[in-house]
Amino acid sequence: MIQLPASYQEYLAGKSESFINTVRPVLMQSAAEKTHGVRVSYNRGPTGHQAHLDETIPFGTVIEDID
Repeated sequence: MIQLPASYQEYLAGKSESFINTVRPVLMQSAAEKTHGVRVSYNRGPTGHQAHLDETIPFGTVIEDID
């Protein structure tokens, strides 16, 4: 089983269950590949949050952005 790095676990601490359910799959993908970090975008409107791997972000790092 893939283990999330401590930085990702700390990022998720205290977040809502719906937020974790949205972001965790991308964090797991990042942890499996160990090559890129994750960008979490906050979208206005019904879509809420999105997360994706970002090749400009080092592995183990999460950056929040407003889309």
